[in-house]
Amino acid sequence: MSAPARFVGVLAAVSAVVAFVRASPRAARMDSLVLGDPSIMRQRANGRSTDRAPQGDLLYGVDASTADRICTRNRHYAEHSGYFWTTTFLDEVASYGETTYYDSVSGKPLFVAPRGRSFDEFVRESKAHGWPSFRDEEVVWENVRVLEGGETVSLAGTHLGHNLPDGKGNRYCINLCCVAGRPA
Repeated sequence: MSAPARFVGVLAAVSAVVAFVRASPRAARMDSLVLGDPSIMRQRANGRSTDRAPQGDLLYGVDASTADRICTRNRHYAEHSGYFWTTTFLDEVASYGETTYYDSVSGKPLFVAPRGRSFDEFVRESKAHGWPSFRDEEVVWENVRVLEGGETVSLAGTHLGHNLPDGKGNRYCINLCCVAGRPA
């Protein structure tokens, strides 16, 4: 399958899921979400939703131009499903204990995982869905917000992904390129 065709397929899948979440907002555990104002994602004078571009030396071999396109110049698209398998992500994160994931733009902590589950459970769920998948207890709410419709963003204006609740509760399906930053 060509890259453009794969991109269109991913876009269609993400759009369908987002439409489902928007149609059923009660599916999310609203008591555990920290909702944000849409103004967080306003376009800045530089054409981005953030004040600056992503860091140039992102972790896990993540490409900075992909991060710029996905994290700061879009509200709807995602890196392709399984992108994180093409990086050094699983070689670099600790299979024991927790790993902190930082905003690719601001360097602020966004997620700490695994929490409340094993590393193998975190990897299995992420692999099954095609993107790193985080749960409520793994979100650093001081720096993360969920907008109406489920879009999950950082307070710096970085598009992270979407909250796609399932039978276990809120599941944050997050683009690796948006959480591959180095600490500020």
